[in-house]
Amino acid sequence: MSQPTTAPSFPPAKHRILVVDDEEIVLAALRETLLRAGYDVCAVPDAVRALGFVHTTPFAAIISDQQMPRMSGLDFLAQAKVLQPEASRILITAVLTLGTVIEAINTGEIYRFIIKPWLREELLATVTNAVHRHELLRHNAELQAATQACNLQLSAANVSLAEQVRLAESQRLTLTGQVRQHTEIILRALRASHPLLGCRARRTQEICRALAETCSLPESDANDLMLASGLHDIGMLAAPHETVRRWLHEPGQLTQDEHAVLRQHPVAGQEMIAAGPELATAAGLVRAHHEHFDGTGFPDALAGDQLSWPARLLAVAAAFGDAQEADSAAVEQIKLASGSRFDPDAVRAFLRAAPQARVPRQEREVLLSELQPGMVLASAIYTAHGLMLVPQGQPLSEPSIDKLKSHHRTTPITQSLLVFG
Repeated sequence: MSQPTTAPSFPPAKHRILVVDDEEIVLAALRETLLRAGYDVCAVPDAVRALGFVHTTPFAAIISDQQMPRMSGLDFLAQAKVLQPEASRILITAVLTLGTVIEAINTGEIYRFIIKPWLREELLATVTNAVHRHELLRHNAELQAATQACNLQLSAANVSLAEQVRLAESQRLTLTGQVRQHTEIILRALRASHPLLGCRARRTQEICRALAETCSLPESDANDLMLASGLHDIGMLAAPHETVRRWLHEPGQLTQDEHAVLRQHPVAGQEMIAAGPELATAAGLVRAHHEHFDGTGFPDALAGDQLSWPARLLAVAAAFGDAQEADSAAVEQIKLASGSRFDPDAVRAFLRAAPQARVPRQEREVLLSELQPGMVLASAIYTAHGLMLVPQGQPLSEPSIDKLKSHHRTTPITQSLLVFG
């Protein structure tokens, strides 16, 4: 197989499109249309030669004619899928064999197909959707890689801290700068994967900080409570991303099996941070944050004095931090659950501590189409290339919303949109 000695060079700011067609007129027309639309285009008249570019250059989308002399479009795209699975593959054909094309779509060989002669608007809409799909796949892969890397870093940090404590032999685990640093790393990973969970973790932490001061907890208990409060939902990273997303936004749509998976997150969280015996107490608090005072909670159905005092405090703090309703309504719900879900003494401590806590404002995730004037952004909005479109904390106006929608039509905005409320 012949391959080019050098790959084409593209500016990083534009999406790269590979176009393959043995008809020079068709190839030129496709290239000109896509260049005018703002894409970087590599146009190749031969499928075998095009495979050489696929070996060396990443593409957002790959467009191929079906009828070519040395290799069919479907055969070419099947090989391209192996080399670049995240690139969206589009087949152009003049003779449509519907069964073959549908089979290729169902097996994932191609993403879409276009029939010759095509409409310019249809072609550009298909390419836009294909590039958007590529960006989503790439973004998800980056999030998964970041999560895995943070888990490895946390595990390594826990082992290191456990070794330091064993050598000291004279003190329990404290929240050293290294622990705080790695807690922050995990919180960032949690926020990157599920932004709302990151917000809830920080809200829970602030309540626990105030509880530790109000209740005059011993230093070791306060340290364990603070560590557990920041990481109480870390086990959600072990659950399927889409299941957690639906639980956050459409909890009523989850199946019983999905609920069962999510109910394992306290156990998964304990396993993720319990690298040594010195971290066992904080890990145990993470495991117990969904236990109820009356024994109806999970995963172990513990009740009353079977739960430590910090565990009972964390249960109340996490319920407030994770609440979807307004803070005042969340407080009322906690009061109503005193004596059943929550220890009455822990509820009273919460009511004393809450006014002194610097709890971050609640956030919620919205779609671009749901943005309204007056909403305040909880996080900045960036382009796919890292340029800020709208800063954090800025109230939205009609012109700023129109600007975002206009940008989205040309270059889709793939990040989560968070507003206060």
